[in-house]
Amino acid sequence: MSGNAHDDADPDLTAGVPISSIGDAGLFAGHVGDDAVMIARVGDSFLAVDAACTHYHAPLTEGLIVGDTVRCPWHHACFNLRTGEAERAPAFSPLACWSTSVQGDKVYVLKRMSPPASPVSLPNPAVPQRIVIVGAGAAGFAAVERLRRIGYAGSLTLLSDDAAPPVDRPNLSKDYLAGTAPAEWLPLRDDAFYTQQRIDLRLNANVARIHIVSKEVELGDGGKIPFDRLLLCTGAEASRLSGPGLDLPHVHTLRSLEDSRAISARAANARRAVVVGASFIGLEAAAALRTRGLEVHVVARDRCPMERVLGAEMGAFIQRLHEDHGVIFHLENTVLAIDEKQVSLKMGGSIDADLVVIGVGVRPNLTLAEQAGLTIDRGVKVDAYLQTSVPGIFAAGDIARWPDPHSGADIRVEHWVVAQRQGQTGALNMLGGRERFDAVPFFWSQHYDVPINYVGHAESWDAIAVDGNIAARDCALRYMRSGRVIAVATINRDIECLRAEVGMERERV
Repeated sequence: MSGNAHDDADPDLTAGVPISSIGDAGLFAGHVGDDAVMIARVGDSFLAVDAACTHYHAPLTEGLIVGDTVRCPWHHACFNLRTGEAERAPAFSPLACWSTSVQGDKVYVLKRMSPPASPVSLPNPAVPQRIVIVGAGAAGFAAVERLRRIGYAGSLTLLSDDAAPPVDRPNLSKDYLAGTAPAEWLPLRDDAFYTQQRIDLRLNANVARIHIVSKEVELGDGGKIPFDRLLLCTGAEASRLSGPGLDLPHVHTLRSLEDSRAISARAANARRAVVVGASFIGLEAAAALRTRGLEVHVVARDRCPMERVLGAEMGAFIQRLHEDHGVIFHLENTVLAIDEKQVSLKMGGSIDADLVVIGVGVRPNLTLAEQAGLTIDRGVKVDAYLQTSVPGIFAAGDIARWPDPHSGADIRVEHWVVAQRQGQTGALNMLGGRERFDAVPFFWSQHYDVPINYVGHAESWDAIAVDGNIAARDCALRYMRSGRVIAVATINRDIECLRAEVGMERERV
Protein backbone atom coordinates (compact mmCIF):
# COMPACT_ATOMS: atom_id res chain seq x y z
CA MET A 1 0.00 0.00 0.00
CA SER A 2 2.04 2.86 -1.30
CA GLY A 3 1.18 6.41 -2.20
CA ASN A 4 0.47 8.00 -5.57
CA ALA A 5 4.08 8.93 -6.34
CA HIS A 6 5.03 8.49 -9.97
CA ASP A 7 7.70 6.34 -11.58
CA ASP A 8 10.61 8.51 -12.73
CA ALA A 9 10.49 6.76 -16.10
CA ASP A 10 6.90 7.84 -16.75
CA PRO A 11 6.48 10.74 -19.21
CA ASP A 12 5.47 14.25 -18.21
CA LEU A 13 1.86 14.48 -19.36
CA THR A 14 1.91 18.26 -19.36
CA ALA A 15 4.37 18.04 -22.27
CA GLY A 16 1.84 16.14 -24.36
CA VAL A 17 1.37 12.51 -25.34
CA PRO A 18 0.96 11.35 -28.95
CA ILE A 19 -2.55 9.97 -29.36
CA SER A 20 -1.04 7.06 -31.27
CA SER A 21 0.85 5.98 -28.13
CA ILE A 22 -2.38 5.29 -26.21
CA GLY A 23 -2.80 1.59 -26.89
CA ASP A 24 -5.82 -0.65 -27.37
CA ALA A 25 -6.53 -0.72 -23.62
CA GLY A 26 -7.09 3.05 -23.78
CA LEU A 27 -4.93 3.76 -20.72
CA PHE A 28 -1.60 5.57 -20.55
CA ALA A 29 0.52 6.25 -17.43
CA GLY A 30 2.52 9.39 -16.78
CA HIS A 31 2.92 12.15 -14.25
CA VAL A 32 2.01 15.75 -13.56
CA GLY A 33 4.57 17.19 -11.21
CA ASP A 34 4.95 14.70 -8.38
CA ASP A 35 1.59 12.99 -9.02
CA ALA A 36 1.11 9.74 -10.91
CA VAL A 37 -1.65 10.43 -13.45
CA MET A 38 -3.13 8.41 -16.30
CA ILE A 39 -4.96 9.30 -19.49
CA ALA A 40 -8.02 7.23 -20.36
CA ARG A 41 -9.54 7.24 -23.82
CA VAL A 42 -13.35 6.95 -23.67
CA GLY A 43 -14.83 7.20 -27.14
CA ASP A 44 -13.54 10.48 -28.55
CA SER A 45 -12.77 11.90 -25.09
CA PHE A 46 -9.44 11.90 -23.31
CA LEU A 47 -9.85 11.94 -19.53
CA ALA A 48 -7.14 12.17 -16.90
CA VAL A 49 -7.30 10.85 -13.33
CA ASP A 50 -4.99 9.61 -10.59
CA ALA A 51 -3.18 6.50 -11.75
CA ALA A 52 -3.48 4.48 -8.52
CA CYS A 53 -6.56 2.89 -6.97
CA THR A 54 -7.46 4.50 -3.65
CA HIS A 55 -7.97 1.06 -2.02
CA TYR A 56 -4.54 -0.67 -2.10
CA HIS A 57 -2.97 1.63 -4.71
CA ALA A 58 -3.00 -0.83 -7.60
CA PRO A 59 -1.92 0.62 -10.99
CA LEU A 60 -5.17 1.46 -12.76
CA THR A 61 -3.41 1.44 -16.14
CA GLU A 62 -3.47 -2.36 -15.75
CA GLY A 63 -7.23 -2.25 -15.24
CA LEU A 64 -10.17 -2.28 -17.62
CA ILE A 65 -12.27 0.54 -19.08
CA VAL A 66 -15.99 -0.28 -19.00
CA GLY A 67 -18.16 2.51 -20.39
CA ASP A 68 -16.95 5.68 -18.72
CA THR A 69 -15.49 3.82 -15.73
CA VAL A 70 -12.21 2.09 -14.96
CA ARG A 71 -11.95 -1.06 -12.87
CA CYS A 72 -9.05 -1.86 -10.59
CA PRO A 73 -7.04 -4.95 -11.63
CA TRP A 74 -6.45 -6.21 -8.10
CA HIS A 75 -9.74 -6.04 -6.21
CA HIS A 76 -12.24 -4.76 -8.80
CA ALA A 77 -13.04 -1.33 -7.37
CA CYS A 78 -14.77 0.86 -9.95
CA PHE A 79 -14.21 4.59 -10.59
CA ASN A 80 -16.04 7.06 -12.79
CA LEU A 81 -13.48 8.51 -15.18
CA ARG A 82 -15.43 11.76 -15.62
CA THR A 83 -15.94 12.59 -11.94
CA GLY A 84 -13.33 10.43 -10.17
CA GLU A 85 -16.11 9.06 -7.95
CA ALA A 86 -15.49 5.66 -6.33
CA GLU A 87 -18.65 3.95 -7.56
CA ARG A 88 -18.11 0.48 -6.14
CA ALA A 89 -16.25 -0.96 -3.18
CA PRO A 90 -13.69 -1.87 -2.02
CA ALA A 91 -12.53 1.68 -2.79
CA PHE A 92 -14.34 4.57 -1.09
CA SER A 93 -12.13 7.61 -1.77
CA PRO A 94 -12.40 9.28 -5.19
CA LEU A 95 -9.66 9.81 -7.75
CA ALA A 96 -8.50 13.32 -8.49
CA CYS A 97 -9.43 14.48 -11.99
CA TRP A 98 -7.27 16.57 -14.32
CA SER A 99 -8.26 18.73 -17.26
CA THR A 100 -7.00 17.80 -20.71
CA SER A 101 -6.58 19.41 -24.09
CA VAL A 102 -6.12 17.89 -27.54
CA GLN A 103 -3.82 19.85 -29.81
CA GLY A 104 -2.99 18.32 -33.14
CA ASP A 105 -2.00 14.70 -32.64
CA LYS A 106 -1.23 15.09 -28.92
CA VAL A 107 -3.13 15.04 -25.63
CA TYR A 108 -1.99 17.42 -22.89
CA VAL A 109 -2.89 17.14 -19.22
CA LEU A 110 -3.32 20.62 -17.79
CA LYS A 111 -4.27 20.96 -14.10
CA ARG A 112 -6.08 19.26 -11.25
CA MET A 113 -9.80 20.03 -11.22
CA SER A 114 -12.00 20.68 -8.20
CA PRO A 115 -14.20 17.70 -7.29
CA PRO A 116 -17.88 17.90 -8.25
CA ALA A 117 -19.99 19.60 -5.60
CA SER A 118 -22.47 16.73 -5.47
CA PRO A 119 -21.25 13.63 -7.34
CA VAL A 120 -24.34 11.61 -6.36
CA SER A 121 -27.85 12.85 -5.64
CA LEU A 122 -30.37 11.59 -3.11
CA PRO A 123 -32.84 9.18 -4.74
CA ASN A 124 -35.91 10.52 -2.95
CA PRO A 125 -36.53 13.89 -1.27
CA ALA A 126 -38.88 12.24 1.28
CA VAL A 127 -36.05 10.58 3.19
CA PRO A 128 -36.29 8.90 6.61
CA GLN A 129 -35.19 11.01 9.56
CA ARG A 130 -33.57 8.24 11.58
CA ILE A 131 -31.46 5.39 10.23
CA VAL A 132 -29.91 2.75 12.48
CA ILE A 133 -27.37 0.21 11.27
CA VAL A 134 -26.63 -2.84 13.41
CA GLY A 135 -23.13 -4.13 12.71
CA ALA A 136 -20.00 -2.18 11.79
CA GLY A 137 -18.24 -4.65 9.54
CA ALA A 138 -17.87 -4.37 5.78
CA ALA A 139 -21.56 -3.77 5.02
CA GLY A 140 -22.26 -1.45 7.96
CA PHE A 141 -19.32 0.83 7.26
CA ALA A 142 -20.01 0.92 3.52
CA ALA A 143 -23.61 1.91 4.24
CA VAL A 144 -22.85 4.87 6.54
CA GLU A 145 -20.09 6.07 4.21
CA ARG A 146 -22.42 5.98 1.21
CA LEU A 147 -25.30 7.62 3.08
CA ARG A 148 -23.23 10.66 4.01
CA ARG A 149 -21.50 10.80 0.64
CA ILE A 150 -24.82 11.07 -1.22
CA GLY A 151 -26.00 13.84 1.08
CA TYR A 152 -28.17 12.12 3.67
CA ALA A 153 -28.40 14.59 6.57
CA GLY A 154 -30.64 12.72 9.02
CA SER A 155 -29.78 10.93 12.24
CA LEU A 156 -27.35 8.06 11.56
CA THR A 157 -26.39 5.53 14.22
CA LEU A 158 -23.87 2.70 13.70
CA LEU A 159 -23.91 0.02 16.40
CA SER A 160 -20.91 -2.27 16.81
CA ASP A 161 -20.32 -5.08 19.27
CA ASP A 162 -16.59 -4.66 18.65
CA ALA A 163 -14.16 -2.59 20.70
CA ALA A 164 -12.47 -1.17 17.58
CA PRO A 165 -13.87 1.10 14.85
CA PRO A 166 -14.42 -0.53 11.44
CA VAL A 167 -11.21 -2.05 10.09
CA ASP A 168 -9.93 -3.62 6.89
CA ARG A 169 -10.74 -7.18 7.92
CA PRO A 170 -9.02 -8.99 4.99
CA ASN A 171 -5.71 -7.65 6.28
CA LEU A 172 -6.23 -9.33 9.66
CA SER A 173 -5.34 -12.74 8.23
CA LYS A 174 -2.84 -11.46 5.68
CA ASP A 175 -0.18 -8.73 5.96
CA TYR A 176 -1.10 -7.48 9.43
CA LEU A 177 -0.98 -10.96 10.94
CA ALA A 178 2.28 -11.61 9.10
CA GLY A 179 3.77 -8.52 10.72
CA THR A 180 4.40 -6.82 7.37
CA ALA A 181 1.61 -4.21 7.58
CA PRO A 182 1.50 -1.46 10.21
CA ALA A 183 -1.53 -1.01 12.43
CA GLU A 184 -2.29 2.38 10.87
CA TRP A 185 -3.31 0.62 7.65
CA LEU A 186 -6.22 -1.12 9.35
CA PRO A 187 -8.90 1.53 10.14
CA LEU A 188 -11.21 2.12 7.19
CA ARG A 189 -11.43 5.74 8.38
CA ASP A 190 -9.88 7.61 11.31
CA ASP A 191 -11.88 8.59 14.37
CA ALA A 192 -12.36 12.14 13.08
CA PHE A 193 -14.37 10.82 10.13
CA TYR A 194 -17.25 9.68 12.32
CA THR A 195 -17.34 12.99 14.17
CA GLN A 196 -17.13 15.11 11.04
CA GLN A 197 -19.78 13.07 9.27
CA ARG A 198 -22.08 13.10 12.32
CA ILE A 199 -22.14 9.31 12.53
CA ASP A 200 -23.06 8.14 16.00
CA LEU A 201 -20.65 5.19 16.21
CA ARG A 202 -21.24 3.19 19.35
CA LEU A 203 -18.61 0.57 20.14
CA ASN A 204 -19.11 -2.38 22.49
CA ALA A 205 -22.83 -1.98 21.85
CA ASN A 206 -24.76 -5.12 22.67
CA VAL A 207 -28.04 -5.16 20.74
CA ALA A 208 -30.55 -7.28 22.64
CA ARG A 209 -33.64 -7.08 20.45
CA ILE A 210 -35.34 -5.43 17.48
CA HIS A 211 -38.87 -4.16 18.16
CA ILE A 212 -40.72 -4.21 14.85
CA VAL A 213 -43.98 -2.52 15.87
CA SER A 214 -42.46 0.37 17.84
CA LYS A 215 -39.46 0.60 15.46
CA GLU A 216 -36.83 0.54 18.17
CA VAL A 217 -33.50 -1.17 18.71
CA GLU A 218 -33.12 -2.29 22.31
CA LEU A 219 -29.62 -2.40 23.77
CA GLY A 220 -28.33 -4.76 26.40
CA ASP A 221 -28.36 -2.00 29.00
CA GLY A 222 -32.07 -1.40 28.40
CA GLY A 223 -31.64 1.72 26.28
CA LYS A 224 -33.69 2.04 23.10
CA ILE A 225 -32.89 3.75 19.79
CA PRO A 226 -35.80 4.61 17.48
CA PHE A 227 -35.48 4.15 13.73
CA ASP A 228 -37.37 4.89 10.54
CA ARG A 229 -35.14 2.55 8.52
CA LEU A 230 -32.99 -0.25 9.83
CA LEU A 231 -30.11 -2.11 8.18
CA LEU A 232 -29.05 -5.40 9.74
CA CYS A 233 -25.39 -6.19 9.10
CA THR A 234 -24.74 -8.57 11.98
CA GLY A 235 -22.23 -10.54 9.95
CA ALA A 236 -20.84 -13.89 10.97
CA GLU A 237 -18.87 -15.32 13.84
CA ALA A 238 -16.04 -17.82 13.74
CA SER A 239 -17.25 -21.40 14.01
CA ARG A 240 -15.98 -23.22 17.04
CA LEU A 241 -15.08 -26.82 17.69
CA SER A 242 -16.10 -28.95 20.61
CA GLY A 243 -13.67 -30.85 22.80
CA PRO A 244 -11.21 -30.45 25.64
CA GLY A 245 -8.81 -27.53 25.70
CA LEU A 246 -10.56 -25.11 23.35
CA ASP A 247 -10.81 -22.48 26.08
CA LEU A 248 -7.07 -22.46 26.81
CA PRO A 249 -5.34 -19.05 26.45
CA HIS A 250 -3.16 -20.12 23.51
CA VAL A 251 -6.18 -21.25 21.43
CA HIS A 252 -7.67 -18.55 19.18
CA THR A 253 -10.19 -17.97 16.43
CA LEU A 254 -9.54 -15.22 13.86
CA ARG A 255 -12.31 -12.80 13.08
CA SER A 256 -11.70 -9.44 14.78
CA LEU A 257 -8.82 -7.02 15.24
CA GLU A 258 -8.62 -8.18 18.84
CA ASP A 259 -8.23 -11.78 17.61
CA SER A 260 -5.45 -10.84 15.19
CA ARG A 261 -3.62 -8.86 17.85
CA ALA A 262 -3.88 -11.73 20.32
CA ILE A 263 -2.50 -14.22 17.79
CA SER A 264 0.31 -11.84 16.86
CA ALA A 265 1.23 -11.34 20.51
CA ARG A 266 1.31 -15.08 21.13
CA ALA A 267 3.27 -15.69 17.92
CA ALA A 268 6.01 -13.33 19.08
CA ASN A 269 7.15 -15.93 21.62
CA ALA A 270 5.86 -19.12 20.01
CA ARG A 271 7.85 -21.75 18.14
CA ARG A 272 5.19 -24.02 16.67
CA ALA A 273 1.60 -23.33 15.64
CA VAL A 274 -1.25 -25.63 14.70
CA VAL A 275 -3.94 -24.25 12.39
CA VAL A 276 -7.16 -26.27 12.54
CA GLY A 277 -9.03 -26.04 9.24
CA ALA A 278 -7.91 -25.48 5.65
CA SER A 279 -10.34 -22.65 4.93
CA PHE A 280 -9.12 -19.46 3.24
CA ILE A 281 -8.75 -17.83 6.66
CA GLY A 282 -6.94 -20.88 8.03
CA LEU A 283 -4.49 -21.08 5.14
CA GLU A 284 -3.88 -17.32 5.06
CA ALA A 285 -3.15 -17.50 8.79
CA ALA A 286 -0.77 -20.40 8.13
CA ALA A 287 1.07 -18.32 5.52
CA ALA A 288 1.23 -15.32 7.86
CA LEU A 289 2.65 -17.40 10.72
CA ARG A 290 5.24 -18.98 8.42
CA THR A 291 6.25 -15.45 7.41
CA ARG A 292 6.82 -14.78 11.11
CA GLY A 293 9.12 -17.81 11.23
CA LEU A 294 6.95 -20.27 13.16
CA GLU A 295 6.75 -23.96 12.36
CA VAL A 296 3.17 -24.44 11.14
CA HIS A 297 0.99 -27.55 10.98
CA VAL A 298 -2.46 -27.57 9.35
CA VAL A 299 -5.02 -30.13 10.51
CA ALA A 300 -8.11 -30.49 8.33
CA ARG A 301 -10.88 -32.93 7.48
CA ASP A 302 -10.38 -32.26 3.79
CA ARG A 303 -8.77 -34.71 1.42
CA CYS A 304 -7.35 -31.70 -0.42
CA PRO A 305 -7.32 -28.06 0.77
CA MET A 306 -9.94 -25.83 -0.87
CA GLU A 307 -11.15 -28.64 -3.15
CA ARG A 308 -14.79 -27.87 -2.39
CA VAL A 309 -14.38 -24.21 -3.46
CA LEU A 310 -11.68 -24.32 -6.14
CA GLY A 311 -11.47 -27.92 -7.29
CA ALA A 312 -8.86 -30.62 -6.81
CA GLU A 313 -6.22 -29.27 -9.20
CA MET A 314 -6.15 -25.77 -7.71
CA GLY A 315 -6.42 -27.24 -4.21
CA ALA A 316 -3.40 -29.45 -4.83
CA PHE A 317 -1.47 -26.43 -6.08
CA ILE A 318 -2.32 -24.47 -2.92
CA GLN A 319 -1.20 -27.40 -0.78
CA ARG A 320 2.13 -27.67 -2.63
CA LEU A 321 2.62 -23.91 -2.37
CA HIS A 322 2.24 -24.04 1.40
CA GLU A 323 4.40 -27.16 1.66
CA ASP A 324 7.11 -25.40 -0.37
CA HIS A 325 7.05 -22.76 2.36
CA GLY A 326 7.39 -25.34 5.08
CA VAL A 327 3.78 -25.92 6.16
CA ILE A 328 3.05 -29.51 7.27
CA PHE A 329 -0.43 -30.87 6.50
CA HIS A 330 -2.39 -33.48 8.44
CA LEU A 331 -5.35 -34.06 6.11
CA GLU A 332 -8.45 -36.24 6.54
CA ASN A 333 -7.91 -35.77 10.25
CA THR A 334 -9.44 -33.84 13.16
CA VAL A 335 -8.47 -32.58 16.58
CA LEU A 336 -9.37 -34.86 19.47
CA ALA A 337 -8.13 -32.66 22.33
CA ILE A 338 -5.85 -29.73 23.11
CA ASP A 339 -3.73 -29.23 26.20
CA GLU A 340 -1.14 -26.65 27.21
CA LYS A 341 1.57 -28.24 25.08
CA GLN A 342 0.02 -30.53 22.50
CA VAL A 343 -2.78 -31.08 20.00
CA SER A 344 -3.98 -34.68 19.94
CA LEU A 345 -5.31 -35.98 16.62
CA LYS A 346 -8.24 -38.32 16.09
CA MET A 347 -6.28 -40.54 13.70
CA GLY A 348 -3.55 -40.95 16.29
CA GLY A 349 -0.48 -39.06 17.33
CA SER A 350 -0.07 -35.51 18.56
CA ILE A 351 1.64 -32.25 17.59
CA ASP A 352 3.53 -30.03 20.00
CA ALA A 353 2.00 -26.55 19.86
CA ASP A 354 2.28 -23.32 21.82
CA LEU A 355 -0.23 -21.55 19.53
CA VAL A 356 -3.45 -22.93 18.04
CA VAL A 357 -5.62 -21.08 15.51
CA ILE A 358 -9.09 -22.43 14.74
CA GLY A 359 -10.05 -21.65 11.13
CA VAL A 360 -12.99 -23.92 10.32
CA GLY A 361 -15.27 -21.33 8.76
CA VAL A 362 -17.94 -18.98 10.06
CA ARG A 363 -21.67 -19.03 10.74
CA PRO A 364 -24.07 -16.12 10.20
CA ASN A 365 -25.36 -14.21 13.21
CA LEU A 366 -29.11 -14.64 12.75
CA THR A 367 -30.38 -14.39 16.33
CA LEU A 368 -31.65 -10.79 16.15
CA ALA A 369 -33.36 -11.40 12.81
CA GLU A 370 -34.99 -14.59 14.07
CA GLN A 371 -36.23 -12.91 17.26
CA ALA A 372 -37.68 -10.06 15.22
CA GLY A 373 -39.67 -12.51 13.11
CA LEU A 374 -37.91 -11.84 9.82
CA THR A 375 -38.12 -14.58 7.22
CA ILE A 376 -35.11 -16.88 7.54
CA ASP A 377 -33.89 -19.29 4.89
CA ARG A 378 -30.31 -20.31 5.67
CA GLY A 379 -29.78 -16.59 6.17
CA VAL A 380 -32.02 -13.53 6.25
CA LYS A 381 -34.15 -13.65 3.12
CA VAL A 382 -34.14 -10.35 1.21
CA ASP A 383 -35.55 -9.22 -2.11
CA ALA A 384 -33.60 -7.82 -5.04
CA TYR A 385 -33.41 -4.47 -3.23
CA LEU A 386 -32.09 -6.10 -0.02
CA GLN A 387 -35.32 -5.45 1.90
CA THR A 388 -36.35 -8.15 4.34
CA SER A 389 -39.84 -9.54 4.85
CA VAL A 390 -40.58 -6.49 7.04
CA PRO A 391 -40.88 -3.20 5.08
CA GLY A 392 -38.29 -0.64 6.13
CA ILE A 393 -35.86 -3.24 7.44
CA PHE A 394 -32.99 -4.23 5.16
CA ALA A 395 -30.15 -6.74 5.51
CA ALA A 396 -26.70 -6.89 3.95
CA GLY A 397 -23.47 -8.82 4.20
CA ASP A 398 -22.84 -12.32 5.51
CA ILE A 399 -26.41 -12.79 6.80
CA ALA A 400 -28.27 -11.83 3.59
CA ARG A 401 -29.63 -14.42 1.15
CA TRP A 402 -30.61 -12.61 -2.03
CA PRO A 403 -31.97 -13.54 -5.48
CA ASP A 404 -28.87 -13.66 -7.66
CA PRO A 405 -29.75 -12.86 -11.30
CA HIS A 406 -26.57 -14.51 -12.58
CA SER A 407 -27.16 -17.98 -11.12
CA GLY A 408 -30.95 -17.77 -10.96
CA ALA A 409 -30.86 -18.93 -7.34
CA ASP A 410 -31.08 -17.36 -3.91
CA ILE A 411 -27.53 -17.27 -2.56
CA ARG A 412 -25.66 -16.16 0.53
CA VAL A 413 -21.90 -15.59 0.36
CA GLU A 414 -19.35 -14.48 2.91
CA HIS A 415 -17.16 -12.21 0.77
CA TRP A 416 -15.82 -8.88 2.03
CA VAL A 417 -16.40 -7.01 -1.24
CA VAL A 418 -19.93 -8.41 -1.63
CA ALA A 419 -20.80 -7.20 1.87
CA GLN A 420 -19.44 -3.73 1.11
CA ARG A 421 -21.38 -3.46 -2.14
CA GLN A 422 -24.56 -4.66 -0.46
CA GLY A 423 -24.07 -1.99 2.22
CA GLN A 424 -23.83 0.62 -0.53
CA THR A 425 -26.97 -0.65 -2.26
CA GLY A 426 -28.84 -0.93 1.02
CA ALA A 427 -27.95 2.67 1.85
CA LEU A 428 -29.44 3.95 -1.38
CA ASN A 429 -32.59 1.86 -1.07
CA MET A 430 -33.25 2.90 2.53
CA LEU A 431 -33.60 6.41 1.12
CA GLY A 432 -36.21 5.32 -1.38
CA GLY A 433 -33.96 4.18 -4.19
CA ARG A 434 -34.85 1.16 -6.28
CA GLU A 435 -31.42 -0.20 -7.08
CA ARG A 436 -31.31 -3.94 -7.56
CA PHE A 437 -28.34 -5.69 -6.05
CA ASP A 438 -26.96 -7.48 -9.10
CA ALA A 439 -23.19 -7.36 -8.55
CA VAL A 440 -21.27 -10.48 -9.50
CA PRO A 441 -19.71 -11.98 -6.34
CA PHE A 442 -15.96 -11.39 -6.08
CA PHE A 443 -13.26 -12.29 -3.58
CA TRP A 444 -9.51 -12.47 -3.45
CA SER A 445 -7.08 -14.52 -1.40
CA GLN A 446 -3.33 -14.11 -0.95
CA HIS A 447 -0.96 -16.97 -0.18
CA TYR A 448 2.64 -15.74 0.14
CA ASP A 449 3.25 -14.00 -3.20
CA VAL A 450 0.41 -15.76 -5.04
CA PRO A 451 -2.86 -13.83 -5.50
CA ILE A 452 -6.04 -15.74 -6.33
CA ASN A 453 -8.99 -13.75 -7.70
CA TYR A 454 -12.45 -15.29 -8.06
CA VAL A 455 -15.63 -13.98 -9.70
CA GLY A 456 -19.02 -15.65 -9.84
CA HIS A 457 -20.56 -18.27 -7.59
CA ALA A 458 -20.15 -22.01 -7.98
CA GLU A 459 -21.46 -24.22 -5.19
CA SER A 460 -21.11 -27.13 -7.61
CA TRP A 461 -19.97 -27.64 -11.19
CA ASP A 462 -19.89 -30.23 -13.99
CA ALA A 463 -16.40 -29.43 -15.25
CA ILE A 464 -13.45 -27.08 -14.80
CA ALA A 465 -11.72 -25.74 -17.91
CA VAL A 466 -8.12 -24.78 -17.18
CA ASP A 467 -6.39 -22.25 -19.40
CA GLY A 468 -2.68 -21.77 -18.77
CA ASN A 469 -0.49 -23.43 -16.18
CA ILE A 470 -1.52 -23.53 -12.53
CA ALA A 471 1.94 -24.60 -11.35
CA ALA A 472 3.50 -21.71 -13.29
CA ARG A 473 1.10 -19.32 -11.48
CA ASP A 474 -0.40 -18.14 -14.75
CA CYS A 475 -3.89 -19.51 -15.26
CA ALA A 476 -7.64 -19.03 -15.49
CA LEU A 477 -10.02 -21.74 -14.30
CA ARG A 478 -13.59 -21.65 -15.60
CA TYR A 479 -16.15 -23.51 -13.53
CA MET A 480 -18.88 -24.87 -15.80
CA ARG A 481 -22.41 -26.10 -15.21
CA SER A 482 -24.58 -27.31 -18.10
CA GLY A 483 -22.07 -25.78 -20.52
CA ARG A 484 -22.25 -22.33 -18.92
CA VAL A 485 -19.43 -20.53 -17.08
CA ILE A 486 -20.64 -19.78 -13.55
CA ALA A 487 -17.35 -18.74 -11.94
CA VAL A 488 -13.76 -17.96 -12.87
CA ALA A 489 -10.63 -18.16 -10.71
CA THR A 490 -7.37 -16.64 -11.89
CA ILE A 491 -3.75 -16.37 -10.82
CA ASN A 492 -1.85 -13.39 -12.26
CA ARG A 493 -4.45 -12.82 -14.97
CA ASP A 494 -6.09 -9.71 -13.63
CA ILE A 495 -7.46 -8.36 -16.88
CA GLU A 496 -8.97 -11.74 -17.74
CA CYS A 497 -10.70 -11.84 -14.37
CA LEU A 498 -12.11 -8.35 -14.94
CA ARG A 499 -13.39 -9.32 -18.37
CA ALA A 500 -15.03 -12.41 -16.90
CA GLU A 501 -16.77 -10.21 -14.33
CA VAL A 502 -18.09 -7.88 -17.02
CA GLY A 503 -19.27 -10.83 -19.09
CA MET A 504 -21.20 -12.26 -16.14
CA GLU A 505 -22.75 -8.85 -15.39
CA ARG A 506 -24.20 -8.77 -18.89
CA GLU A 507 -25.61 -12.27 -18.60
CA ARG A 508 -28.82 -13.08 -16.78
CA VAL A 509 -30.50 -16.43 -16.23
